[in-house]
Amino acid sequence: MTDIITGLNLSPLEILTLLSALALVVARWLPADARPRVTIAAGAVFLLSVVVLCVTGLRWQLLPVLAGAIVAAPFAVSPLVRGHARRVRWWLALPGTVACACLIITGPLAAWAFPIPVLPEPSGRYAVGTRVLQWTDQDRPETFTPDPQDRRTVVVQLWYPAQNSPADVPRAQYLGRTEDEARTVSEALASGVGLPGFLFDGVPRARTHSVADAPVADGRFPVVLFSPGSSGVRTQNTAWAEDLASHGYVVAALDHPYDSAAVVLDDGRTITSATVSTGDRDEDDRLAEDWTAIRAADLGFVLTRLEALDQGPDPLAGRLDTTRVAATGHSMGGAAALQAARQDRRVDAVIDLDGYPRGPLSPTLTQPTLALTQAITPDTDPRYLPQLTDVLTHGTATNYRLTIPDTAHLTFMDGPLFLPPVPSIVGSLGRSEGPHVVATTSLAFLDTVLRNGSGDLAGTLSTYGELSVYDH
Repeated sequence: MTDIITGLNLSPLEILTLLSALALVVARWLPADARPRVTIAAGAVFLLSVVVLCVTGLRWQLLPVLAGAIVAAPFAVSPLVRGHARRVRWWLALPGTVACACLIITGPLAAWAFPIPVLPEPSGRYAVGTRVLQWTDQDRPETFTPDPQDRRTVVVQLWYPAQNSPADVPRAQYLGRTEDEARTVSEALASGVGLPGFLFDGVPRARTHSVADAPVADGRFPVVLFSPGSSGVRTQNTAWAEDLASHGYVVAALDHPYDSAAVVLDDGRTITSATVSTGDRDEDDRLAEDWTAIRAADLGFVLTRLEALDQGPDPLAGRLDTTRVAATGHSMGGAAALQAARQDRRVDAVIDLDGYPRGPLSPTLTQPTLALTQAITPDTDPRYLPQLTDVLTHGTATNYRLTIPDTAHLTFMDGPLFLPPVPSIVGSLGRSEGPHVVATTSLAFLDTVLRNGSGDLAGTLSTYGELSVYDH
């Protein structure tokens, strides 16, 4: 009864609460012989539903429903208690009925705008496992703190092809290892965009399709490194990562401490973002280059640790094909992926999810690259497209830029699954179609460049938008 029905964004119990509240509101307008039965039944169902919701967890979206029912209840119950007492005249009752009904309808509208995310089912043949690791780079000081002994630490979440688990095995928490961690991250993400944390209280309730620490499937699987957007978190592209893992890739997504909105370390400490823009474009560009360089170094360090993991006494040993590696990222993470590829020849391919290139443009990019971008509008930074085109044009491999219509910057992460469906924020492809397009185009590219796929990559990509190919 607590599972969310996709599309309605409400659980069966919440729907029952909503319907019983509406019944209390309209009971006054029913025929006299039906009025008592409907009022008593609706009142009983409403009270029971609210009690159960309070035990299982009452979402703020249901508060207008409760308020509307509570206001209407005395007017619905009073004639039953007072016997032959006359009802309020219809022309006085009608505005109150409309007001209560509107208040109740606000509930499902709020649930539609701020839903509990329901992640799309992975489309590949593998089940998906996940685990979280924390690594410290003893060779790099932590430049965000004044302590000269502090060393750079990153938190990494892996999604990988797994053996099938029984249907009753719990699926992994979304946005964190525990619901408490997920709530900490959710509130930090909301605070980062100036919104109260309660608006996203449904996000920590979500579950993924992955099983924590599931046994890995047989085989050796290419590695996909992922860096999130500015103030983003390792789990911001979970739907994308699960889909790639279900097709036989190991995705390693990073939290970048002091950059990501909130990073919960193994010792319980929470590190929040310390990357703040100044408002001065030149200074902000310089800062962004510095932050991108740190992220690129993080990606290289994680790849080194994954190589060691594959050789050591670990459940994933022998399963990580670190001779086939893609560096990927969203927004600033895309810029970090491009930088990592220039600096590290272990990287074989790059996917830039709507990221503005940062930092030096040399050495020349030698790896095949796919850049997925939203539609270019008059509001787009006029430097973005020329800068990205310069990177792709001067590379020595075949590169692709796919502009996907009806998308926005946050279409390229999990945003459509839980943010208000406002086109300027998450595009207008819908909650499930946006993540599907991003995953499908990414898979087509990765299968071609890392697995020597024989399909028509340009033909496949061009079906999803305007494609530019830079063939060298």
